[in-house]
Amino acid sequence: MDSTLAQTSSDVDFSFSVERQDGRRYTYNRGGSTLLTSYESASTSKMVSAVIILRLVEQGYLSLADKPQRFISTWPLVNTDPLFNMTLEQLLSFTSGLTDEPPCQNFGGSSFETCVNSIATTNAGNGITPGQQFYYASTHLQVAGLMAIKARGVATWQDVFTEFKTQTGLFPTSTYDLPSATNPRLAGGMHWTGEEYMAFLKALKNGSLLNSTSMGQLLADHTAAVTIAYSPALVGAGEDWHYGLGLWHECQSATFNCTAGIRVSSPGAYGAYPFWDRSHGYFGIVSRQGALGTFPNGIAIERSVRPDVEQWLACP
Repeated sequence: MDSTLAQTSSDVDFSFSVERQDGRRYTYNRGGSTLLTSYESASTSKMVSAVIILRLVEQGYLSLADKPQRFISTWPLVNTDPLFNMTLEQLLSFTSGLTDEPPCQNFGGSSFETCVNSIATTNAGNGITPGQQFYYASTHLQVAGLMAIKARGVATWQDVFTEFKTQTGLFPTSTYDLPSATNPRLAGGMHWTGEEYMAFLKALKNGSLLNSTSMGQLLADHTAAVTIAYSPALVGAGEDWHYGLGLWHECQSATFNCTAGIRVSSPGAYGAYPFWDRSHGYFGIVSRQGALGTFPNGIAIERSVRPDVEQWLACP
């Protein structure tokens, strides 16, 4: 694996780590990157945010059938707008009908709640019925996050994340702080280290984060019967991936002809790539931070070494 990764093309330094069923781990570092390097998450945070919210569902604070207006008293959508009926499940699966992203999501000084309401007003009247189409955007998780904050009875997402850290021991030094700690993007605003993300993947794989019902929801194909309106996997890689709750169902095909839940991941726009191969019982990450839009580069690194990894799985 060392020789393969040494020859693999990458526009930036990276770390690659993979852990198999028996706990043995392989790690490769290029240049100044290690598993302790702090990287901006981009969309790798989507899976983390979804798991945090699903735990609140398990704990009884929320239901996947809940609608934003149950918890958000300032929610501006009227009941004659089809978007009024969006649910938490649709928000976590990006089928809520939200498409347009207001600029406030990128302004650190914006109020989190005010910006979530701007998401609603920006998309109001778009004519989309929730549950009809998949549109990959950061809007969905931001609304879901405010629902979680209100349902939990706390002031900020930082309070929700701190409780998750305390309960699980995960992500001890990681943060949701982009564009700011007071207005973090749940769909792409973390800093993490590869080591801490690997610990999260291990806990998820081992069943210590979610019960079987929640895991079933997380890993279900929530886009099997909807229109794929926008998918970066299709646009950037020409592959028809489907979506669960906060994670992708990968399929190396121009049309989805794979079994959902076999290989899931949450790649980010800077090329970081956390993945879980459930058919072979291993998980791993490509940790890196390239330019915006280089998400296929991290996937390419992993695919270059995947045959070697699968040979290693069979070694005693």
